[in-house]
Amino acid sequence: MAEVTVMAEVRPSEDPRKVMRSVSNVIDMEELKLEEIEGRRYVVGRAVSHRPLLKLRQLIWSQGIQDAARSMLSRGVMSDDVLTFMLNKQAAYVGVVSFVSDPSESPLGPIVVTVRYRDMRRLIDWLAPRTYKGKVMYDVSL
Repeated sequence: MAEVTVMAEVRPSEDPRKVMRSVSNVIDMEELKLEEIEGRRYVVGRAVSHRPLLKLRQLIWSQGIQDAARSMLSRGVMSDDVLTFMLNKQAAYVGVVSFVSDPSESPLGPIVVTVRYRDMRRLIDWLAPRTYKGKVMYDVSL
C-alpha cells in the first residue's frame, strides 16, 4: 500500500483555490486542506493508496515523457521505500507535468510529492516505464 503526501506553499500573492486546482490537476487527492505550518500557508493532501498517482501516471504517458519522468523520479528516491519529487505549480495549473529539480526553478514554489511504498523500483516502473524508440517496453501493475 502506498502513502502519498502532497504539499504546495500558498504564497501571499496566490489564491488558495488556484493552488488547490494546480495540485488537483496532476495529483488526484480526495481531500486537500489549507494548513498553516511555521507561519506559512500550505495546501496539503494525504492518502493511503496509490490512486492519487493515477492522474500523474496518465499525464506522464499522454505527454510521452516517460523517460524524462523516470530520470527525475529516480533522482528523488530517498531510501528503499521513500520517493520525493517536485512539480512546477504553474504548469500543473494547466494540467501539464513539469518536474522541478531545484525549488528556485519554480518562482511560486513547487508542489512537493512524497510517496512511501515498499518497492520503489516497481512504483517508478509503473509511473514511468522505460521506452524504446518512443514505445513503452513494459507495463507494470501495482
